[in-house]
Amino acid sequence: MKTTIALALAASVALAASPAAQSRSAVRSKGLTEVEGLRVGHHTLSGRPTGCTVVLVDGTGAPGGVAQRGAAPGTRETDLLDPLNMVDKVNAIVLAGGSAYGLDAAQGVVKYLEERKIGWDVGTAGVVPIVPSAILIDLWFGGDPKIRPTADCGYRAAEAATDGPVAEGNVGAGAGATLGKVAGRERSMKGGTGTAAIRLPNGLVVSAIVAVNAIGDVIDPSTGQVIAGVRTPDGRQLADARRLLREGALLRAAAPRAVENTTIAIVATNARMNKTEVNRVALMADDGLARAISPAHTIGDGDTVFALATGRWDGQADASIVGALAAEVLADAIVRAVTQTESLGGLPSARELGTVPARLR
Repeated sequence: MKTTIALALAASVALAASPAAQSRSAVRSKGLTEVEGLRVGHHTLSGRPTGCTVVLVDGTGAPGGVAQRGAAPGTRETDLLDPLNMVDKVNAIVLAGGSAYGLDAAQGVVKYLEERKIGWDVGTAGVVPIVPSAILIDLWFGGDPKIRPTADCGYRAAEAATDGPVAEGNVGAGAGATLGKVAGRERSMKGGTGTAAIRLPNGLVVSAIVAVNAIGDVIDPSTGQVIAGVRTPDGRQLADARRLLREGALLRAAAPRAVENTTIAIVATNARMNKTEVNRVALMADDGLARAISPAHTIGDGDTVFALATGRWDGQADASIVGALAAEVLADAIVRAVTQTESLGGLPSARELGTVPARLR
């Protein structure tokens, strides 16, 4: 049995890593909503680049999991995702800017779901919508830091949610996201929101959505090349944070601060899974974050990855296979986040710098 699972896992990973699979995953699909039973809505504020992204689960919800490896997290309702705890399904997940203030966006989604009588059944008292959330910090970027996502942002994003193609770039939770701050803000670039999906011939789908607000660089895992991040002092080229680290150049730079960073993501699959399995998928998916961002999970990051399993596919999938694919697709989504965004607030995008991989131009 172990041999069979290992062979299946190897085959699936090989498929995902092959040039043909990379091409498929890079093609503009619907993104996260390739997984049946999910709807995505963004709301971007007009007064300053910030906002929130809401993922709604159709029906009674889906098992959820989380991996939280950054040292400066801002989260809500993550403890209930522990397999030791009772609630076995979530109704929505919210990603937001605005630091801890942005956690208010989840309350707007709770209101939206309660109005539709969607949530954990508590008898005559009605329902309690289960809405885990994570935030990134973008308060310093683009204007008045007191402009940040509120409950109204979450409600509007939920109202806008559809199962159609998901918008990318300077939208939703990634509207005010930046990256490449390891040598200071003045050498950073514009981050954003990205999404991707992998659909296997047997019908298994694994997808991801991410808001990239990293302190480090974004790297294309298929080539090992930096495509966005810390720039050279003249601002015209990429400096490569890995090289700066090895040379000791960053020892003279300011330490990563919790007021500037955090990448937050959701991976999803149409496979049937329980809470233990979907938490394993979240943990494995986090490897995709580390493949595509360097450095990641620092003291100044609140990196958090959620996972959902809608169970709409009637096939059999081992959690190890789904987790391996989730790592692949999260890395794809991270790359898309920085290649689909536009320059904003005085910070260049990868498109302006001319560093977008040929397959995504």
